[in-house]
Amino acid sequence: MFYTERQQAILEFIRRYQRVRTVAPTLEEIAQHFCLSKVTVYEHVRQLEKKGAVRKAPHLARSLEILDPHYKEVPIAHDAARLPLSVLGGIAAGQPLEAVEQEEIFDLGDLMPPGVERYALRVCGDSMIEDGIHDGDLAIIERRSVADDGEVVVAVLDDNEATLKRLYREPQGSAKRYRLEPANRRLSPILVDRVEIRGVVVGLIRRFSH
Repeated sequence: MFYTERQQAILEFIRRYQRVRTVAPTLEEIAQHFCLSKVTVYEHVRQLEKKGAVRKAPHLARSLEILDPHYKEVPIAHDAARLPLSVLGGIAAGQPLEAVEQEEIFDLGDLMPPGVERYALRVCGDSMIEDGIHDGDLAIIERRSVADDGEVVVAVLDDNEATLKRLYREPQGSAKRYRLEPANRRLSPILVDRVEIRGVVVGLIRRFSH
């Protein structure tokens, strides 16, 4: 079956997403990953349906099913000892960096208490180095949409770029402004009027070369 380059990329994203999450992505999540509009993604998925590559139930957000055997695989079941290295992918700790998908799986049972959803992100950059978070570290993230002042968070900015910083709220008249503070005295904070929190750092893993 012939697919366009974008259609191939979408099929691969769905496959990898299901592999680490055991559920299908929503159209919105696909759109965010590729920096496309939801309408554009809907059209790509509709063309894939016509080609018999996928199937989607009407009005169900996570009903995408891959039919093409080349892209179809049995999902990896999650348990307390398996941690996906992130669907979001590498996370910027310097200037904001568009996330890219990874598909490694790490066995980290002690960091996965029952009933708490966690995932791992690889740190890129040195803006949190004075907090002991180094380039190449794996940050263990507890998935949350809220955080207290001073917590190190995964923050997604308006341009769909992700960064790792300490979060502070700054009153600004009747409105609120957010300060994303690096832990590197050479860098300036990021000031934004709106921010989406994707989780809070609860642990760190570092690999040392031999």
